[in-house]
Amino acid sequence: MNKKLATKVDIAIIGGGIAGCTAAIALSKKYTVALIDKAAQPVDRIGECLPPAARRILKQLDLLKGLENKAYPANQQIQQQNTGTQSYWGSDTSTIVDHLRNPDGFGWQLNRKEFEVYLRSNAEQRGVKCLFGYKLQTAAYDNNLWTIDIKTSETTPEPIESCITAKFVIDASGRQSHFARTLDIKRDIIDKLVATWATVDNHETISMSTISSCEEGWWYSAPLPNNKRVIAFQTDADLIERSQIKSADSFLQLAKGNKQMASILSKNKQPIQFHGTVAANSSKLHEVAGKQWAALGDAAVSFDPLSSQGMFNAMASALQLTDLLQKYQIIEQTNKAQEEVFQEIYTQQMNQIWDYYLKHKSYFYSQDQRWPQSEFWKRRQLAPSNI
Repeated sequence: MNKKLATKVDIAIIGGGIAGCTAAIALSKKYTVALIDKAAQPVDRIGECLPPAARRILKQLDLLKGLENKAYPANQQIQQQNTGTQSYWGSDTSTIVDHLRNPDGFGWQLNRKEFEVYLRSNAEQRGVKCLFGYKLQTAAYDNNLWTIDIKTSETTPEPIESCITAKFVIDASGRQSHFARTLDIKRDIIDKLVATWATVDNHETISMSTISSCEEGWWYSAPLPNNKRVIAFQTDADLIERSQIKSADSFLQLAKGNKQMASILSKNKQPIQFHGTVAANSSKLHEVAGKQWAALGDAAVSFDPLSSQGMFNAMASALQLTDLLQKYQIIEQTNKAQEEVFQEIYTQQMNQIWDYYLKHKSYFYSQDQRWPQSEFWKRRQLAPSNI
């Protein structure tokens, strides 16, 4: 027999990744918050660099000391210092961009899974109602309240259903934007970029990340905590044979065709851990805010990993959203005029982020003119798209 639970909160957040957790932690200072995610535990993701500017956000949320000082077993380290990037972009000669003179200090290369575990743990400690392993079923709005029905996985021996009543909903469910989808809000996807990735033992003495463009796309590699290194290939899904990105062996052969990746792999004597292929496209919701709801992070706008801004944007936008909710007292009162102002300002903020991103995306891809006949590069060296 199914169990039925009921919870009433100020804010329900769909998605327990970086965007959702950051918002939950920031909002928990003033509001009751439920954090819902279909994954009972965070999953492995491509290791990412958190830029130096994120230090300010982490400090504001009282997360910085824990991130830098928390003692973990050797196989569960969250972060290590990132000193910068060596780029083979537009030339076979490397260009170095370091953080030595950055006023915020160094960035971090993350064990993404453990970083999300850290954020989830902090959210729970701060009184957030965490419902992990629950999947969104339906969402309905009535009488100034959202009713969210969720349910544990079908594989659960005794599924548990829960009904969440909230004054405001945040969709932080990533590119899938599950909540917005229940409202039939469409998503514009402007490219077909995917990332295929693997991790290997790290034998490089250089602690920088490496970016290397090629005719079919571009490669990325970076050291990770626990003496590991990520290797990822970015290309359009329709420009590569599926067989080339479906197994460890085929991925290895592809990587060895790139000089920088071949050098890294030549020092590795252990089998690689192949993680498969994930979406990495640039996309945006048609509407990022509506009646007592807003989309956040990748659910609102998702970036090409070349920007290295996905995580930072998610965290910064979570704080912006928190400030707006408090400024216009969206939770405290029902005021149609105030809510319309909130929606307009938040939409403007997201549109500005998107427009800025598109221009810079176009600029950086235009810096490599070595393959004018390549379909991958021709697609990216047109004028920036505007949605």
